[in-house]
Amino acid sequence: MQLSDYGMSRERGFLSPYEIDDVFLPTRFDTVIDTAERLGDLLSTGRVRHWMRELPVPEIECWAAKAPEEQVRTMMVHYSFLVQAYVWGEPEPPAFLPANLARPIVALADRLGQAPLLPYSGYVLDNWARIDKSGSVALDNIRMVQNFLGGVDENWFVMIHVAIEAEAGVLLDDAVGLVAAARREDSAECEALLAEMDGAWERIYAAFKRMPERCDPYIYFHRVRPYIHGWANNPALGEGLVYDGVPRFGGKPQAFRGQTGSQSSIVPSMDALFGVGHSDDPLKRFLDELHHYRPLAHRRFIEDLARHSTLREFVERANDPNLRDAFNACLEQVARFRTRHLEYAASYINKQAGSIAGNDPDVGTGGTPFMKYLKKHRDENRAQLVP
Repeated sequence: MQLSDYGMSRERGFLSPYEIDDVFLPTRFDTVIDTAERLGDLLSTGRVRHWMRELPVPEIECWAAKAPEEQVRTMMVHYSFLVQAYVWGEPEPPAFLPANLARPIVALADRLGQAPLLPYSGYVLDNWARIDKSGSVALDNIRMVQNFLGGVDENWFVMIHVAIEAEAGVLLDDAVGLVAAARREDSAECEALLAEMDGAWERIYAAFKRMPERCDPYIYFHRVRPYIHGWANNPALGEGLVYDGVPRFGGKPQAFRGQTGSQSSIVPSMDALFGVGHSDDPLKRFLDELHHYRPLAHRRFIEDLARHSTLREFVERANDPNLRDAFNACLEQVARFRTRHLEYAASYINKQAGSIAGNDPDVGTGGTPFMKYLKKHRDENRAQLVP
């Protein structure tokens, strides 16, 4: 295994290897791009659907099947924001998505092997750029490119995630090294890599801890979160959303999951590396379902880690207290990260109250009772330390 086999790197982890503002797009998409760039203005009018219905229907199917991947992923970012704005940009959600949005988003999603709505990859992984191109991917040098309403709270929420994903590149590179070192039964190398991972987790936690600096819980709940819900398990949409003009859906509502931090591949990769299992329950089935919302290459990476990692077995039989402590320290870092996620879920969502259609403080953007599930998986993580 090598990170490059999955389009990943130590410097950027799961983030796109390109930057969205450097991607050239054909001029026939200019109207769509212009509308996406003015999305905040259109949402502010209170009749965003009126403007969306004016968009042309570009013949995108053939182009999406053959275009360079970075162009397709960039168009997926813009179209997925337009789709979310159409659905959640007015007080009551619609029963159907018009063909001028439905056909393009389905064609793009088909090419990428993802669901036709906003994914975590479109919200975070592909939706960033460095301000100073000679500088690093860090909080003081990155920006969110495509927005809904815009503003510091929305931008900061995404930028924090981008910074975390960048720091996680070290974890992923070391994970590959640990797979090889465990197979060689090289205790010293495993211990060194685990110590380096522990340091990377400290940097990740430091970035995550900064979320409240510029993203206020009230603003997040009322001005950021409403636009990122999906159509599954959302009473405001009933059985889902009809994609007009997409024959294979047969005019039937489609219930796709909304983007959520649970679509990030960092923690699942760590579970795969460390051999952490979760008991069968509705959350595990939900997370198994979310796996198919990730980019194809990221799915392969997680699956390959799970298939090839013998790290836990090696640590258990090595009878090396230093190696065991280094292993458990990294497991505890994952549990600590899950705890911070749980704390933010409580303050940014569960403790908020509002009457925005589809924005239930007890239900996650992916459509689950998240507080109960987050606690359970955190506790299962901690229970699997090596004694």
